[in-house]
Amino acid sequence: MSEPGGALSALLKRDGLIAAAALIALTALAWAYVLWLAAGMNAAPAAMPGMDMGAMLAPAFVQWTAMHALFVFTMWAVMMIGMMTPSVAPMVLIYTQVARQSGTLGKPFAPAGWFASGYLLAWTLFAALATAAQFSLEQAALLSPAMASTSRYFGGAILLVAGLYQLSPLKNACLSQCRAPLSFVQRHGGFQSTAFGSLRLGALHGFYCIGCCWALMALLFVGGVMNVLWIAAIMIFVLAEKIVPGGRYLSTLAGIAALAAGAWMIGVQN
Repeated sequence: MSEPGGALSALLKRDGLIAAAALIALTALAWAYVLWLAAGMNAAPAAMPGMDMGAMLAPAFVQWTAMHALFVFTMWAVMMIGMMTPSVAPMVLIYTQVARQSGTLGKPFAPAGWFASGYLLAWTLFAALATAAQFSLEQAALLSPAMASTSRYFGGAILLVAGLYQLSPLKNACLSQCRAPLSFVQRHGGFQSTAFGSLRLGALHGFYCIGCCWALMALLFVGGVMNVLWIAAIMIFVLAEKIVPGGRYLSTLAGIAALAAGAWMIGVQN
């Protein structure tokens, strides 16, 4: 007969593998969509039957309609999911283990999926703000058809703002919440037994993460919203800030680098 501890260990391992597989699949699907969009923009395909998808993907300005706004919002939302799911993965895996252990003790928690959904919901709201920002920047002729800055002054200003924010106390406060997931949960009511409570906790974690990363996301308007290498670099840096020992020093170095790049772009570049 197997020991109870061994059975629990097997359950924890199984649940962890399922959660990890789900997170990997979600990230892969989101990135597949982003890569498809990027390839579509580079190829400038003809419009697909029944929908002016070709015009939406082509590297040229188009009139903003409700359909186009929905398309851009979807692009941002899926891109945020692809970029930020790896960052929340450690917290979701911890949540999964604690939920399983509590369930065996007769104190069940809501599944970790509710927490992850709340987190991604927060970033979906951020995608709506990014869509509005893109519309405003296009109207002001500050973005190219490839969704990158058309002005060295505007691009430099974004870099300066991002650099200053990286060095700010608010950035550090938000980053500290993201780097210590268990402390975050304890500060905000503990693991939740209800789906709504878990969803709320995940959304709150997401808003702290937005507070930590919004300036880095704004850099997409400098390097290009559909620049795949730029997207990947920001994703990797965001993850490193949160999980690498000394992540705060990475933030400081990035802030200094952004300030230097912004000053060069504005004052030195011809």
